[in-house]
Amino acid sequence: MTERKHRLSNDTAMLTPGIVTDAPLLELDFPALRIGVAEYPEGPTGCTVFYFPDGVTGAVDIRGGAPGVLQHPWNYYDAICFAGGSLYGLESASGVAAELLAQREYAVSFTTIASIGAAIIYDFSRKNSVYPDKALGRAALRAARSGQFPLGACGAGASATVGKGVRFAYRELAGQGGAFRQLGPTKLAVFTVVNAIGAIVNRQGQVVRGNLNPRTGERHHPLAAVEHRLANPDTPPTPPGNTTVTLLVTNQQFHLNALQQLGRQVHSAMTQAIQPFHTINDGDTLFTVTTNEVENPALDAMALGLIGSELAWDAVLTSFTPRGP
Repeated sequence: MTERKHRLSNDTAMLTPGIVTDAPLLELDFPALRIGVAEYPEGPTGCTVFYFPDGVTGAVDIRGGAPGVLQHPWNYYDAICFAGGSLYGLESASGVAAELLAQREYAVSFTTIASIGAAIIYDFSRKNSVYPDKALGRAALRAARSGQFPLGACGAGASATVGKGVRFAYRELAGQGGAFRQLGPTKLAVFTVVNAIGAIVNRQGQVVRGNLNPRTGERHHPLAAVEHRLANPDTPPTPPGNTTVTLLVTNQQFHLNALQQLGRQVHSAMTQAIQPFHTINDGDTLFTVTTNEVENPALDAMALGLIGSELAWDAVLTSFTPRGP
């Protein structure tokens, strides 16, 4: 009891939000989107905020069996917050809302109240109970800038891991990844925080992250992991507390039903990059949002879904980009 009482946590530590400055960056031309990333190195844990000054229409697709999500019933968002800390990390979304209240000079008319979407991953270590809180959410929003997205083990992905299908000891660090493409007037970006039971698979079908045997250096294919479990009944059960959270952003105008289907199409395609995906022990969630800035009759929702699916795979593959020197 005494050990738990003095365990490092937000209540027992003097935590100072840190703004990420040492991560490799995805450069993107998307002025209607600003991104802020903050973290507590004591965790390490963090949050990643996607801020839309003019708001967005958004749909949510939840496929995992253990999600932690905040969503708006009217499908409108001022910001989307991804965070570690499991359900406690949803507090960081309250910080984003509080900071927007301050930036809007504390106006509380019905049309000025901030609408925040959020999704969390489980990233607690055995060492402490530090989670992204209100102060961290506020710091991330204050740091939000356009044109750059930090890659790798930072922000909401600071302690993300993948590839636990064989056994927990075979996991590897992952993080947050992103990809961007412009097709005529249409801009499309995908951002993801990968913290999955599944391993990351490249386009050649090879496991490139996770399921790593620390003794042999061999990475097991997900099917081999299943066969290993069948041959070794004493293998510890698959650990709970895994989730991949993803955001697809476009500036192309879409009705809500087309936006929802676009998200389903891309989320389904991500099963190629993460295997297995959408399990009972994952909380996989994808937000699809549009800034509704342009029309592009040459590019319908199905075609955009194909392109978005490839971008999502690219984003997953950048999630374990090395951080720092």
